[in-house]
Amino acid sequence: MKLSIVVPVYRVATTLRRCVASIVEQGMDDYELILIDDGSPDDSPLICDELAAVHSRIIVVHQPNGGLSAARNTGLERATGDYITFVDSDDYVAPHTFVPLLHELVQDPDIDILEYPVSWHHGAADERLIDFGCNTFTDMNAYWLRGCAYEHSYACNKIYRRTLFQEVRFPVGRVFEDVATLPQLLEVAQKVVTIRMGLYCYCMNQEGITCSASGKELAMLLDSHLQLMAAHRDWLHDARYYMNVLNIQIDVYELTHWPILLPHVFVWPWSRGLSTIARIKAAMLCIVGVKGICLLNKLIHRVVGSPL
Repeated sequence: MKLSIVVPVYRVATTLRRCVASIVEQGMDDYELILIDDGSPDDSPLICDELAAVHSRIIVVHQPNGGLSAARNTGLERATGDYITFVDSDDYVAPHTFVPLLHELVQDPDIDILEYPVSWHHGAADERLIDFGCNTFTDMNAYWLRGCAYEHSYACNKIYRRTLFQEVRFPVGRVFEDVATLPQLLEVAQKVVTIRMGLYCYCMNQEGITCSASGKELAMLLDSHLQLMAAHRDWLHDARYYMNVLNIQIDVYELTHWPILLPHVFVWPWSRGLSTIARIKAAMLCIVGVKGICLLNKLIHRVVGSPL
């Protein structure tokens, strides 16, 4: 059972060796590590070639800059494994992660997606463990809503059956591409398992999209969720998911002042799973609507210096 590991490379000369070392030292026997140099202007391309000269399982592809999605898509085209996973080159994988996960896939060959824990902002003051528990989902709607997959749709903490990507590619030119891609994979997946073994170390990058997203980029994230809600009308009426998307709409409006696109839906403030803040917002939503809460958020942010 061969595992393909795709690592997009762009301006990561200071972290690339750490990332690659964390993979080649996993103790796996059957894998390929595909480094996609996405036209990086620093020393990263040279480092890729140096690493490939030392490790026979490393494949290097050099291509003009096309962005993260384009790099991952190239990796998908080159991959030959039964399973595939993605690791960002400024992150790394904790020791003893892949071998037990692959063992789990051997024990249950029906698994299409295996998701494992994430250390968010690993090594920073606000580091926290995101643990999804041990769960099995054969209903993909339940995984998205009850499992709150929309909150952790990251491409990088999952091992996928490679054939899931037969008709699926990451959207080139869009940011927050994971949110647009995971639901497409769920259309063809039959079984998703979350597990407590292993650890993906997500390291804070001040230049990354999570830290530096503009209103235009957040609007892409909002658009992905709105498309999903249009395709799955029942998702629109899930209280916790709706409040999650409402927060994105609030941020987009504050940064862009573009028209409100999220449809107004009544959310009972005491709906199961809502946080205290979400309950307060839901109560306000009942009174002033989506546009009203966006305007109120902007006013509060201007007066007290922090948003709702």
